[in-house]
Amino acid sequence: MTTSTTGGPPAADLDERRAGTSTARFVAGKAGGALASLVFVMMLGFLLFRMIPGDPVATMTRDRPTSPEQLAQLRERLGVDEPLWRQFLDYALGLLSGDLGTSYLYNRPVATMIGERLWPTVLLVGTATVLAVALGMWLGIRAAWKRDSAFDRVHTGVALTLWSVPQFWLGLLLLIATQGLFPSRGMRSPDLPEGFLAQTLDVAWHLTLPCVTLLAVIYAQYMLVMRSSLLEEMGSEYLTTARAKGLRDDLVRRRHAVPNALLPAVTLVFLQFGMVVSGTVTVEAVFSWPGLGLLTYDALRGPDLPLLQGVFVVLAGSVIVMNLLAELLYRELDPRVRAA
Repeated sequence: MTTSTTGGPPAADLDERRAGTSTARFVAGKAGGALASLVFVMMLGFLLFRMIPGDPVATMTRDRPTSPEQLAQLRERLGVDEPLWRQFLDYALGLLSGDLGTSYLYNRPVATMIGERLWPTVLLVGTATVLAVALGMWLGIRAAWKRDSAFDRVHTGVALTLWSVPQFWLGLLLLIATQGLFPSRGMRSPDLPEGFLAQTLDVAWHLTLPCVTLLAVIYAQYMLVMRSSLLEEMGSEYLTTARAKGLRDDLVRRRHAVPNALLPAVTLVFLQFGMVVSGTVTVEAVFSWPGLGLLTYDALRGPDLPLLQGVFVVLAGSVIVMNLLAELLYRELDPRVRAA
């Protein structure tokens, strides 16, 4: 073991300590930035939804004979008659204690309602993301390796087109094109049969259209990033060396080019997962999928301020957490970032 000339600790130990300190400092800095972003999101969510036109009290008492005294009592009970600073203080203290408030329209804890709607959103987003990653990576690798071929031009053109299509518009087109072939609303049939297999197939049948809508838009991002990343690697000298050794073109691609080109794509998976979660509002609204997106859409009609704030914090928080994980993962995968 190598030791320092002054009799201090071994050089290897010093390097390990420096690396550990650097890693801890990097993680602390990124975590601090994520926490600051979350605080900003909390403040933005509070102010943003109070700019929405509409009166939650008027919505709750619509078509009901209500006296001015009853309206005043309801405003006092909901806290909407308090000064803005007082409402924000109650909101912030509630978040710190894990209390997201009580829904105006449903008179239920917001945290409970979000918990009930979380699984359908995770199922939809998770399924679409897994399929999009697999399809996008495969097409991106093939398109880059066959650059300027008919395969590359066709699939790149389709990906660019789908990437620019609004999700809700594509969902409506699929509803019209497949009318009667797939369920257009909900997650389960009213006459749901008994048995695990039958229920699973029924949910999968309802999942088809919203999943295809999300898949068609988000796979394009993975394909284009993977294609671009692999094209950058294809001119590297180590690939020329591998070919000079007599390796088949397929082995050069799979063993050398693709692993190095995967770094940006793997990071994008984490970055986009949070964005896809927050972007399912329109898709879930089109297909009445009972997730967080549809819950947000229903809350906007109130406006149900506690419910909107709670869903906004959860969705924005998922984006922040995924961004943090992507940055930490990229540091572990790429030695150049660790050495910086």
